[in-house]
Amino acid sequence: MTKLEVQGNATNGQRCDSAGSGPTVRALYDHYVVPTYARLGVVFTRGQGSYLFDERGRRYLDLGGGIAVNALGHAHPAMVQALERQARQLIHCSNYYYTEPQGQLARELVVRTGPGKVFFCNSGAEANEGLFKLARKFGHAEGRFEILTTYQSFHGRTLAGISATGQDKVKQGFEPMVPGFRHVPYNDLAAVERALSPATVAVLIEGVQGEGGVNVASPDYLLGLRRLCDEHKLLLLMDEVQCGYFRTGRFLSWQRILEGVPGADGFLPDGVAMAKALGGGFPIGAFWVRDAYADLLGPGSHGTTFGGTPLACAVALEVLRVVEGEGLAAHARRVGELLLAGLQDLVARYPRVLASARGLGLMLGLQLQPEVPSLSGEPGKSPAARLTTMLLESGLLVIPAGTHVIRLLPALNLGEDEAREGLQLLDRTLRQLG
Repeated sequence: MTKLEVQGNATNGQRCDSAGSGPTVRALYDHYVVPTYARLGVVFTRGQGSYLFDERGRRYLDLGGGIAVNALGHAHPAMVQALERQARQLIHCSNYYYTEPQGQLARELVVRTGPGKVFFCNSGAEANEGLFKLARKFGHAEGRFEILTTYQSFHGRTLAGISATGQDKVKQGFEPMVPGFRHVPYNDLAAVERALSPATVAVLIEGVQGEGGVNVASPDYLLGLRRLCDEHKLLLLMDEVQCGYFRTGRFLSWQRILEGVPGADGFLPDGVAMAKALGGGFPIGAFWVRDAYADLLGPGSHGTTFGGTPLACAVALEVLRVVEGEGLAAHARRVGELLLAGLQDLVARYPRVLASARGLGLMLGLQLQPEVPSLSGEPGKSPAARLTTMLLESGLLVIPAGTHVIRLLPALNLGEDEAREGLQLLDRTLRQLG
């Protein structure tokens, strides 16, 4: 038994009032937290801007952004003030009643998305669940219930979410899946058309696949899906949980992908899931429904205890005010271009390790070569996970995607000097590998 285990056992049941008066944080996790995450060996105690600090005071540059959540970085003063201000007024109120922040936030999301209405929840998984129910309600009278999604997609960790997700690894051990989901190749319109059946009611895609490796939908694919859905009376649903909220340089990813594309002016999905950066780190999710279907889910058909609380909505409104007031959409494009150019330079300099770099705005992916001997020495750990650990040790936080891609999903206000620092830390680690 290790010293850590002895300490954890010796203090079992005791209260830990401070870092020095009880078991270590890792021991607490080992004994009391369900081990659903392969956590990296660091304990963070505070954050400031695009940096996090561990229990020893070491500083790390955060280019993972809490997996595309921390739109304004850590401890942004405007968010702190909004939390304090609203907490003094009203934290929670049942959705049996009206509160001003929820109505205001719904209006702001509708203005930036399109004519329709919004339902508030707490996470991206819940937002997608709402879209699944919307689709079922839409097709119920005709007996249609099937939703087509894509391979390498990711739509949450609920039972319906993993059933919708086009990755076998998230399904293992939880079979049988929720019926009504089938998968087709991404960016392949013909595959969608071939897969249609009398039971099909909707198509659900991500504008940019995040967990799948930062794969960007083509304009022709988006426009073709809209035509196909119109022709077959299907709902076109988009999961913008990770790729939305200005991450690509526009509010929602399709708005960036279709910029300047002929015939794209009238493009609009029928339902959109949002979360992650919407609250800048405070939990909130939402789904938007196009006006033609906005009243399908009536009283009693869907609900949530904590969705759209005054506190969550007030913080989200403040995040939106800062993002737009400081021009962070344009900033995300500019810094994203700097980062992407730097990543492409690294690909050219380390061809034995890196295969490609891609993405839009501040949603970027770095693809590893299929075989990287220096990243394959740890059993049970993918090359992307191994590189992520090495970068952590060098003071840089990134997010793995699958087995061979690392993602950069930093704060929308990441500075140019911070972006260059991140590239330098990447270079230093890759030099050890290459």
